[in-house]
Amino acid sequence: MRTQNQTQIEAVPDLPAVRLVREFEAPPERVFRAYVEPELFAQWCGPRSIDTRIDVWDARSGGEWRYTASRASDDFEMAFWGSFHEVRPAERIVQTWAFEGAPDGVSLETVTFEALDGGRCRVVARSLVESMEVRDQMLRSGMETGVREGFEKLDELLEEGR
Repeated sequence: MRTQNQTQIEAVPDLPAVRLVREFEAPPERVFRAYVEPELFAQWCGPRSIDTRIDVWDARSGGEWRYTASRASDDFEMAFWGSFHEVRPAERIVQTWAFEGAPDGVSLETVTFEALDGGRCRVVARSLVESMEVRDQMLRSGMETGVREGFEKLDELLEEGR
C-alpha cells in the first residue's frame, strides 16, 4: 500500500520566493530522471486536466527548454520556457522559468534531490521571483493544484518503475 506524501508549498518570509518540499518513494537518480527526460517530464508536469507537449528540451548545463500546456476541451493553451543553468545528475537543477503570457516575469528555480533512508528522495524547489507582489500572485494563481496533482502523477510514474 502506497504512502501518500504531502507537498509543502510555502512563501519564504521576507523574500520574494516560494519553497516546495516533497518526498518520493524512489531514489534521487530516478526522481531526477523524471525531471530531465522530456517524455517523462511531459507525463507528470501540471494538473491532470492539462496535457503537456515538449517543444524544446536540452536538459544540460547551458541548455534550454520550452513546453506548452493545453486542454483540448476548451482550446486552452499556455507556454513556458527557460534555460538550464546547471544540471548535476541526481543532485541539483538550476533553471530559469518564464510564462509566455508574462515574459518579463522570469523566476530562478533551484531544485535539489536529497537521498533519504530506504531508497527514498526529498525534492526541495526554491523559486525566486522579482517581487513580493509577484510571489503572492503566484501563490494565489492556483499553482497549488498543478503542483500537487503533478507530484501525484510523478508518484504513479515512479511506482510503474519509470
